[in-house]
Amino acid sequence: MTEQPKPGDGPVPYIVVGRPLPGVISAVPGLELVLSLNAGIEHLLASGEVPGHLPIVRLVDDGLAEGMSEWVLAQALAWHRNLLIYKDLQEKREWAPQPEKLARERTVAILGAGALGGQVAEHFVRFGFKTRSWSRSGRPIEGAQSFAGREKLLDAVRGADILVNLLPMTAETANVVDANVLAALAKGAFFINGARGGHVVDADLIAALDDGHISGAALDVFRIEPLPTEDPLWGHPKVLLSPHVAAPTHAHAAVAEMAENIRRFERGEKLPHIVDRTLGY
Repeated sequence: MTEQPKPGDGPVPYIVVGRPLPGVISAVPGLELVLSLNAGIEHLLASGEVPGHLPIVRLVDDGLAEGMSEWVLAQALAWHRNLLIYKDLQEKREWAPQPEKLARERTVAILGAGALGGQVAEHFVRFGFKTRSWSRSGRPIEGAQSFAGREKLLDAVRGADILVNLLPMTAETANVVDANVLAALAKGAFFINGARGGHVVDADLIAALDDGHISGAALDVFRIEPLPTEDPLWGHPKVLLSPHVAAPTHAHAAVAEMAENIRRFERGEKLPHIVDRTLGY
């Protein structure tokens, strides 16, 4: 009987990781490519676990982008058509029609114009919303008004009825949604965060909710996860929480994307979504 090879007997050129324990990546012999289970890879860079010469590929498959689009649109439309208000009125058994607006009467600002933010922006355009996008590069999105650079951030969000955050997490984007950004939104605006908790100054958001400038927030990500039971966001009446499920990884789509990336790598082709370490994403 032929003896089966044991782990460590030969080189392992590819590794798929989420949040690996310290030492896992460095212990893999012959590693050539790191495939992330997530679109966000800031934890891999922060840990220093991945040697600088190894390429890291973010997971950005069709299922991930579709899931995020569905979640963001669900939250935005529920607020836009007053469904959140009607649910509260239902519990009180009050029949009280609210003023309604058409999509073309609303402005949406999306922070991030990459694989996730770009697709979400395209959906808002198709629904008829006046759509703006803001990113480091100002990547153009058909039908949307694009803004680039930190100096244009307030211009991008000023007067917006809905603010959506889908930025990558980097040193430059940390705490980007602060009191100044929130104050620039239209009175009664709605905030949606599907990116990272570290993008938001929680105290500023709670203050904006409490004083009524922001009418509500849908939050899927937090600075500490799971969210501690004592965190004030749990009990805030204007906050909708979900447990980091906006864009779950769908195994069939993720495996297909990773397999294709390995084939591209072996053919010597350019890989999509390679991490630029100088940018942090």
